[in-house]
Amino acid sequence: MDSKGISALQEEVDHWIKTVGVRYFNELTNMAQLSEEVGEVARIIARRYGEQSEKESDKSKDLGEELADVLFVLVCLANQTGTDLQAAWEKRMEKKTSRDKDRHKNNEKLKK
Repeated sequence: MDSKGISALQEEVDHWIKTVGVRYFNELTNMAQLSEEVGEVARIIARRYGEQSEKESDKSKDLGEELADVLFVLVCLANQTGTDLQAAWEKRMEKKTSRDKDRHKNNEKLKK
């Protein structure tokens, strides 16, 4: 990912909140919203790609838009808690890479 990508996203969301959204919802409200948005993504995935049948009213829902809703609220939470997602992402990817560099290559279940 572009080294400024996540930081730019955080800045964009912060600007939107301050100019359009008036202010951030409190952290508990945003956590509830995040759960709600993740549930909407889960509903689409379960019905479109899983074994549940998809209702006619769900067929027009855009997975990308729902994932973007999750990302928006996640970025709001990061902003209001002072979390630098770019730094956190880089740290996490370093850890995952060193921890998992051979793990997935050696997983017989993934070779099928």
